[in-house]
Amino acid sequence: MEAPSIGTHFKTRGKHPRDCVVIDIYETRNSHGGIVRTTYLCEHETCGKKIRSEEVATTILMGQRM
Repeated sequence: MEAPSIGTHFKTRGKHPRDCVVIDIYETRNSHGGIVRTTYLCEHETCGKKIRSEEVATTILMGQRM
C-alpha cells in the first residue's frame, strides 16, 4: 500500500465519522536517522471551526475505502 500524502481526503472511523484532509506529515527519527514513527496532521470542520488532530496511516487508508 502507498503512504498517504498531503491533500488526501478520508473519513474517520466510529459512530460519527468526519470528513478529514491530511495537511502535514510528521516523522520521528532516531539518532541513526531511521524513521521510528510517521504521524499525519489532519483537519476537519465542526460548527464553522477548523479542528486539527493527529492520525496514523492505518486510519487514513481505511477511511479512503469507505
